Amino acid sequence: MGSSISRRVRQHRDGLRAAGLRPIQIWVPDTRRPGFADECRRQSKLAAEADAADDVLRNFMDEALKDVDGWTA
Repeated sequence: MGSSISRRVRQHRDGLRAAGLRPIQIWVPDTRRPGFADECRRQSKLAAEADAADDVLRNFMDEALKDVDGWTA
């Protein structure tokens, strides 16, 4: 049974390669790790505080919001 699964996986990967794709490995944060949500809140708070203190950014965003009128139905 293991060889059947291996064969199917190999065929699938071969098809992806034939389509011009290549496999890569990436590392991402483990969202299940204790403290992950607390760290997200901490970083979000820092980003929000930095944004609030940036008048140039605030003015840019206010101008950008003027252009979104009518985008939604």
